[in-house]
Amino acid sequence: MGVRGYLGLALLLLVVVFIAQNTAVVTVTFLFWKVSLSRALMVLFVLAAGIGIGLALPGLMRRRHPGGGPT
Repeated sequence: MGVRGYLGLALLLLVVVFIAQNTAVVTVTFLFWKVSLSRALMVLFVLAAGIGIGLALPGLMRRRHPGGGPT
């Protein structure tokens, strides 16, 4: 197993430890929505949403301002 394999195993171990330490159920209330879920799942959903927004925003900004800068 190479360096990538060991890094993958280390990352997997960190994820398992993170999930094991964050099993408490939390309730998220936003306007009239109320959702109860594991704290680890909530953090992973927020991370995924942040990554998605971070990847989509530069493309949207370029499409709106073709010159690259604000007008």
